Amino acid sequence: MEHRFIGRSGLMVSALTFGNWLTQGAERDRQVAERCIGAALDLGITSFDTADTYANGAAEECLGAALKGQRRSSLVVMSKCFYPAVPAPRGPNEVGLSRKHIMESINGSLSRLGMDYVDVYMAHRYDRFTPLEETMQAFADIVRQGKALYIGVSEWMPEALREGQALARQMGFSLISNQSQYSMLWRVIEGEVVPTSQELGISQMVWSPMAQGVLSGKYLPGQAAPEGSRALDTVGGGAQMISRWLTDEVLQAVQNLKPVAADLGVSMSQMALAWVLKNPNVATAVIGASRPEQLTENVKAAEIDLSPDVMARIDAILAGVANTDPALTAQFTPAARPGG
Repeated sequence: MEHRFIGRSGLMVSALTFGNWLTQGAERDRQVAERCIGAALDLGITSFDTADTYANGAAEECLGAALKGQRRSSLVVMSKCFYPAVPAPRGPNEVGLSRKHIMESINGSLSRLGMDYVDVYMAHRYDRFTPLEETMQAFADIVRQGKALYIGVSEWMPEALREGQALARQMGFSLISNQSQYSMLWRVIEGEVVPTSQELGISQMVWSPMAQGVLSGKYLPGQAAPEGSRALDTVGGGAQMISRWLTDEVLQAVQNLKPVAADLGVSMSQMALAWVLKNPNVATAVIGASRPEQLTENVKAAEIDLSPDVMARIDAILAGVANTDPALTAQFTPAARPGG
């Protein structure tokens, strides 16, 4: 497994990171989850991504239990705060990036993970209702306390990245990562977020690199979604996230990618992951798995180097359906305090 530096730091992460957003939690089979994490470790994945809000904290508990007994110094464990981590009803301070919520969130995450620190702690979204100075000061204190070694963000706009990095450096630390959605079908970060991040020394940790599984090619135009697929997951939120891609126009374009993958001798999933890893600002792609064999296939993507000709073929096939508008990043900044 290839390892890459993340941001302008000395921290290295595996090119593929195991994430447990939609695949692990209280309602999931813990034994299957532990097998998936064990398979990830065996395949050379050393980076693990979770968040306090995933399954109301149960995903962190699941990850911590599965990693128990592993040499901590060989792992990179990442978590996030912003959204509520408890079921409703919730208090007004159990969301956002206030000092109160950040401090309570890091303590809760460490308790659930059963760890003394996380390697990267992220602002899960930008909080327009809390002064950025307050947020950055809380992160600086967490770093000084040794509860987090590095700080990152998720889905921040270019101007927020710029202002946040300036404040962070004034306070003695740096932002090293931005976790952003990125795939062949969702390219909105390329125009502004990526150039700004490169300038500031921030890497992308990309989520949904396979567009919620659509780029695997298993969803066919004009046909019902396969049994057990994410499109039918109304409990974990998968169906809502994937719905934007389930149009005949998008699905047909994805099917047109199959000859490209066939010419390369790789699967559609492997090609989709290799595509995001081709971007020099991408340090790692976050992947999930509900079965260990999914990881066995997908880790091979880190060994695939797509040629300029192949990249051009992909661009041409998806030209009419890929989202490229930089303004779409703004939709990830909540307009109101959610979930209070």
